[in-house]
Amino acid sequence: MSEDTTDPRHAYREDGFPAQHQNQPGLTELTRPGPDHGEDSYVGHGRLEGRRALITGGDSGIGRAVAIAFAREGADVAIAHMPEEQDDAEDTLALVREAGRTGVSLAGDLRDEAFATEIVTTTRRELGGLDILVLNAGYQHDIDGFESLETERMRRVFDTNLAGMVFTARAAYPQLEPGASIIVTASVQAFNPSPGLIDYAMTKAAQVAFVKALAEEAGPRGIRVNAVAPGPIWTPLIPATGWDAERLATFGADTPLGRAGQPAELAGAYVYLASDDASYVSGSVTAVTGGKAL
Repeated sequence: MSEDTTDPRHAYREDGFPAQHQNQPGLTELTRPGPDHGEDSYVGHGRLEGRRALITGGDSGIGRAVAIAFAREGADVAIAHMPEEQDDAEDTLALVREAGRTGVSLAGDLRDEAFATEIVTTTRRELGGLDILVLNAGYQHDIDGFESLETERMRRVFDTNLAGMVFTARAAYPQLEPGASIIVTASVQAFNPSPGLIDYAMTKAAQVAFVKALAEEAGPRGIRVNAVAPGPIWTPLIPATGWDAERLATFGADTPLGRAGQPAELAGAYVYLASDDASYVSGSVTAVTGGKAL
């Protein structure tokens, strides 16, 4: 193997993760070990120069990795996040600004239709337009058997992952111009659902249907719509899911590559789908799963 080639089995932590618990939403500083968002590794090549992006759930995890990559590729970035995630948001935006790009914080709850709609208007005002919409915000919780699925928690999953996504996309869609890109963070759960995440998996399957349907409508306008389907990725959402020590100790071990992924390992997929390199890609689901099949 060349010295410049990375063995993907050993690129990141191969062991499981220590027992820990957080309340939703999870926070980066409480996540042990800290996720890698590409802070020290992602190198941009100008593939998104001058573009304007809105990333929901952009404060931490996958959203932070995407924000860093987009900024280093030349895009200005607005991130939507919960108010209690403000510290995470500021850390993310500091990295965006270090890359010489404009960064905007949008604090609120996407379950609120007014907020989910307003962030589009604010992004366009603060950045001068909107070219890339990343619908990434998500919520999940573990259940111990279908009979224990609580209505209010189920509604939070549906309202965050589906209603909030639709509110923002619907607000952005009419004024998007040819060349614009919409990217949804779906999941391997859409195709290989876990019983303990049944409501989350349902929303991810619905997101795939959303992507395929909207791509059909948006194509004649020159707008591309795609999804990324992550597998097990180490983000603050994981300690906040409610899993026990055994589940965390084996998180990601069932993938062909034998380990969990890191947010930094997804950034390139979003850059590709947002860029002109993917000019003939729409209605697709890009798997970043450590080898798990969709």
